[in-house]
Amino acid sequence: MPLIDLKIGGVPEHFNLPWYLTLKDKAYHPHNVNLRWRDYFGGTGAMCKALRDREIDMAVILTEGIIRDIVFDSPTKIVQVFVASPLQWGIHVAANSTYTKTEDLKGTMAAISRYGSGSHLMAYVNAQNNNWDLSKDLNFEVIKDLQGAIDGLPYGKGDYFMWEKFTTKPYVDQGIFRRLDVCPTPWPCFVIAVHDEVLKSNPQAVKDVLAVINKTTSGFKAIPSIDRMIANRYGQQLEDVQQWLSLTEWSQNILSEDHVERVQKQLFDLNIIPKTLKYKELVSML
Repeated sequence: MPLIDLKIGGVPEHFNLPWYLTLKDKAYHPHNVNLRWRDYFGGTGAMCKALRDREIDMAVILTEGIIRDIVFDSPTKIVQVFVASPLQWGIHVAANSTYTKTEDLKGTMAAISRYGSGSHLMAYVNAQNNNWDLSKDLNFEVIKDLQGAIDGLPYGKGDYFMWEKFTTKPYVDQGIFRRLDVCPTPWPCFVIAVHDEVLKSNPQAVKDVLAVINKTTSGFKAIPSIDRMIANRYGQQLEDVQQWLSLTEWSQNILSEDHVERVQKQLFDLNIIPKTLKYKELVSML
């Protein structure tokens, strides 16, 4: 029986190490699935475009980003939560910046990877948390990805940049960024999304992929020396990895109606989406 080819995208970060381990072990082949991984350094905005363009069939993607894109007619559904815990968004400035607290950033330029990305949407959440005027106090400079912020922020291309705090911690340690604060997402941070055509043509293959990755994530923290493996692979300090592991919970469950409602309400209230959708228009029960 020929293997079914499926392409999946995700950020090259420690959250996705379970995928690397299963791919390394060819764990999908016994299920007649040839799963291929593609790194998206540009994050959620880049993956939303890749799903629409059918460059990939599936994505491990930020919850708020894919919900926004589906509201804007992306032919995609969420099939499962991947990481249930909130994402810890660090609010970063260049080390040579004069800004010392989040309040100083009101009305300045937020560096974002692209419009519709997590760094874009969470800038709104942070602004709302600080009671800023969303029409006057938010400005954006597109810098494509984390490397764009590393290259640009010290030279005035954007004033602050929001990205997952443990991913950026090495650059804080190196004196490229300073982290002023943390803004956690008020919902599970990563979900697995699948293009509608794949759900229609190969639902069993998708179920098989989920079964394999769920088996790995359910025992991920118990893998011997997993903290050292992550530290070595991603250039992190061991104590930072251990703290990150203590805060992070993977999931094997679908995204609840309550969380879908909460994300949509927040995006709608921030004028990021023009309408809300019914649960079944966003989530597939497979």
